[in-house]
Amino acid sequence: MKFAVIGGTGLIGSQVVENLNAAGHEAVPHSQSTGIDVISGQGLDEAVAGADVLVNLTNSPTFDEASPAFFRTSMDNLLAAAQKAGIRHFVILSIVGVDQVPELDYYRAKALQEDILTAGPIPYSIVRATQFMEFIDAVLSWTADSDTVRLPATPIQPIAAKDVADAVAEVAAGAPLKGIRNIAGPEVFPLDDLGRITLSHKSDRRTVVTDPTAGMFSVVRGDVLTDRDAHLAPTRYADWLS
Repeated sequence: MKFAVIGGTGLIGSQVVENLNAAGHEAVPHSQSTGIDVISGQGLDEAVAGADVLVNLTNSPTFDEASPAFFRTSMDNLLAAAQKAGIRHFVILSIVGVDQVPELDYYRAKALQEDILTAGPIPYSIVRATQFMEFIDAVLSWTADSDTVRLPATPIQPIAAKDVADAVAEVAAGAPLKGIRNIAGPEVFPLDDLGRITLSHKSDRRTVVTDPTAGMFSVVRGDVLTDRDAHLAPTRYADWLS
């Protein structure tokens, strides 16, 4: 099959393209660097022409109140181009628990993206992943100073980007789910403990202070960002760190 992978040069997209091509398909990466613009629509018709499957891995440039407008416009443009091209399967990557954290602008925006896709005319699949292991350092940096890192005890089930890409490629190559597949790492950690594990591995002497008001994940209630019934990926956090 032929795949148009929008956002195909990023962390996940580049690996999805590699996986699909290794499996004998034709996967073509598209991004701003290849001349497409999902907001203006520039290059989208040409990017999806002749493809069987559209995989959309683009992301909002900001995580604030501007993000819903990005996903609405980009999805409207991509759906129009996909329908014109006769795309038979439209795949997006979303977040486990995305519809359970309305306090976060970005999560509301991703939930909107899902709603636009499911209401559209094209058979679809949504892959929801837990938090990427690759993003843990950034999470720690949000509430850090020279001596401490302040983190809530929010349960997190980190997954490696490679495992996310494997799952997205597998779903994209299959029949449309017409629904959601949740994928997650094999272990659940309180975020503050995950911070301690990470700093210890890096021989970072800063202290992690448990603070239920610190950072973006402080607004998360309960364990909605985890899913023990999800398709569990193989990579453990300690192995990823090493």
